[in-house]
Amino acid sequence: MLEALGLDEACETVYRAVLAHPQAELELLRERLGLPDAELRLALDKLSEMALVRPSVDQPDCFRAVDPEVGIQAVIARQQERLAVEQQRIEQIRLAAAQLAADFTVARPPKQIDGIERLDGIEEIRERIGRLVHDVRTEVMTLAPGGAQSAASMEAAKPQDQALLERGVRMRTLYLDSVRNSQATVAYANWLAELNGEVRTTASLPIRLMILDRRVAIVPTDEDDSRAGALVLSASGTVTALCALFDTIWEPAMPMGAAGSREREDDRGLSPQEAETLRLLGQGFTDDAVAKRLGVSPRTARRIAADLMEKLGARSRFQAGTRAVAKGWLTGEE
Repeated sequence: MLEALGLDEACETVYRAVLAHPQAELELLRERLGLPDAELRLALDKLSEMALVRPSVDQPDCFRAVDPEVGIQAVIARQQERLAVEQQRIEQIRLAAAQLAADFTVARPPKQIDGIERLDGIEEIRERIGRLVHDVRTEVMTLAPGGAQSAASMEAAKPQDQALLERGVRMRTLYLDSVRNSQATVAYANWLAELNGEVRTTASLPIRLMILDRRVAIVPTDEDDSRAGALVLSASGTVTALCALFDTIWEPAMPMGAAGSREREDDRGLSPQEAETLRLLGQGFTDDAVAKRLGVSPRTARRIAADLMEKLGARSRFQAGTRAVAKGWLTGEE
C-alpha cells in the first residue's frame, strides 16, 4: 500500500506495528517483528523522513505514528515542489531547443527555390529522407539501379521499411534483373514480400529515384555518386512526370518471385538484358557504360554483346549494328 510513497514492505510492516502499539520502544519492535537491527532502524528513518512516525519527545527510544493526513500532505507538497521545478526545467529546455533551431536555420538556411531543395552529403540526405518518410501516408515508389544492394544498407533499411508497411503504406521497389544473382538482395526482397511489399525487376533503370505519396520526389545530383547530394522536388508538374516514368517502367517489369523471369524472351528471341544491351550499344554506349546501366560486371556486358553478335551472325559490332537495323531490331529512335 505504501509503495506509491516509495516505501518497501519492511517499512509498511514497521509502520503498522507502531500504529498498533503507541509509544512502542525500539527493543519491543525488534522482538515483535524479528527484523535485524540495521533493517529496523533504516525503516524507521525512512518513515520519519516521510513524517509517518516520529520519536517521542520524552522517550527518544519510543516511536509513535503520526496522523497520515498530516504526513502525506507534507509529502505531496514536496512532490509538487519537485514537479514545479522539473516543469520549469522542461520549459527551459523547450525554449533552448527553439533557439537552437532558429540558430540552425540562420546558419544553414534551406537551399530551396521554386519546389527544389538541395541536399549536400549523405548525412543531409539521410536526415531529410527520415523526416519525409515519417510523414508518408499512402505510397513509396523507388527505382534502385546499381545492381546488388549491400547487406549493410538493406539491414539498416529494415526498421524503416517495416514501420511503413505496418502502417499500411504501399511500397513498390524496382531493381535491376541482375540482382536476381544476389542471394542477399533476393532474401531482402522476399522479406519485403512477406510484409506485403512489392518488388519487381527490369533490365535497366534510368535514374535513382524515390517518390513519396506522389507529392515529393528525391533524385541524386550526381549519377555516379548518389551519396554526394540530392534534390528534393515538390513542384507538382515535375513530380507528376516522375510518377509517370515510374509507372511506365513498373508495368512491364517482372515480379521478383516470378519463375523463369530471367529466361523470358521477346518476339526477336532476345532476353530483357540482351534487348537493353542492343538498345544501349545502338546509342553508342561503351561496354563499361552498358555494364553500369545493367548492374553487371564489364565482363558480363561483353558476354551479352558477344551473344548478340552470334544471334545476328555478325563478326564485328559494326556488322551487328547493320544487321540489327536491317532486321528492324534497331530503329533511328534507338
